[in-house]
Amino acid sequence: MQTTTVKLYSLEYNEAKTYLAAALFLAGNLALPQLCHLVHLGGPTLLPIYFFTLVGTYKYGWQAGLLTALLSPLANWALFGMPAAAVLPVIVFKSVLLALVAAWAAARFRRAGVLLLAGVVLCYQFLGTLGEWAYWGDLRTAAQDFRIGLPGMLLQIFGGWAVINLLIRR
Repeated sequence: MQTTTVKLYSLEYNEAKTYLAAALFLAGNLALPQLCHLVHLGGPTLLPIYFFTLVGTYKYGWQAGLLTALLSPLANWALFGMPAAAVLPVIVFKSVLLALVAAWAAARFRRAGVLLLAGVVLCYQFLGTLGEWAYWGDLRTAAQDFRIGLPGMLLQIFGGWAVINLLIRR
């Protein structure tokens, strides 16, 4: 897969487009987890709640990404009871980390290649694991995404690349 240049935006909080983009990616982060939860361990394995946060942040900047990152776990919990309340702080933390790392990478490199997205995913997962370890006090629990969530990380990398580069190029 080659790296292509795509048009990346940096929307501001005073623009209606920011809220429209965040709402669309929030809708994706509501629908995708519901589909994934139809499969046994679909949530922990496929990590669907992060997918559109990555895509939205990368394409539309940190403001739209941060809104998506904060609202997606909270809306999923309020509407569907997932993620469970006990893990909600960790999911929000990782989601915000993803938005910050993706926004930095998009602004710094101005492209969305597979290796760059892999770096984003590995960075937020590593930092998130450290935060989760501090929160739970248990490395085995904190490293769950690296133990069973590799398919989800691959989905974020390759699926995120496809969506950013093929579906929302303009």
